[in-house]
Formats: sequence, C-alpha cells, structure tokens
Amino acid sequence: MARVQPEPPQVEEVEWSTALLDCFEDPSTCCYGFWCGPCLACTVSGRMKECYCLPLCDYCTTSMMALCGVPIAVPPAAYGMRVALRKKYKIKGSLLNDLCASCCCTWCSWCQMHRELKLRTPKPTVISIQNVVNMQPASMMSQQLY
Repeated sequence: MARVQPEPPQVEEVEWSTALLDCFEDPSTCCYGFWCGPCLACTVSGRMKECYCLPLCDYCTTSMMALCGVPIAVPPAAYGMRVALRKKYKIKGSLLNDLCASCCCTWCSWCQMHRELKLRTPKPTVISIQNVVNMQPASMMSQQLY
C-alpha cells in the first residue's frame, strides 16, 4: 500500500515592493548606487548575512570576460543575491527575470534589492531607561532629636 505524502501548504508570492527603475520611491538609495555602486552592493550583501566583499566577484568576472573577449558576462554576485532575496521573501519572479535584471541593469538591480531590504528589515527600537535616584539630606528636625 502506497503512502500519500501531504503536500506542503502553498505560500502566496508577493510582488517586489518597488520596480527595478523606481528611483522616485527612494532617491537616497539611487544616489548611493549612482555615486558609490560598489559600496551599495557590499551593503546589500552584508544585510543578507553574506560576506561584504562578495560583490567584488562581479568586478573580477567582468574583467576576466573582457580580457578573453567574451561580450556578455553574468555578474555572479548580483544574480545570486537577487535570486536569494527573491526566495527569502517569497517574491514573484523567475530565474530568467533575475538574469536579465542582473546582466542588463546591474546597478538598478542592486538598488532594487537595497530598497526591498530597507522596507522589509524592521527598524531597531531604542529604549532609554533612566534610573533616577533622589537623595534628600536629612531634615533639620531629625538632626536636633539626636
């Protein structure tokens, strides 16, 4: 007699919080990506709990491809991080869409991932507790009794 395995519950996938070219949603991220793209990529990598230097693989790969004369290069870190982020947060999409975004618009892809992490990562709550000790000198009345 064959045992029937129950199917895992289907998790509904959601859309990206912002579009690939949606710089009006968060201009600070786009400015960060424009002026210091490698730093933005390293920030995203770190927020995903990966090595901060992982995006440097993209530079090495692109440089080697250019030296060998290969016209197209898939940036491995951008592609891998995009797929990982999409899987982690159950975002709709496909490997082909991730590949196209990573190859054709690498910095826009990093900016979109950064915006997604900013929107999905809870902000830390700072609670300040102050102990107030109020010491009052003994009154003159109690000193006269002794």
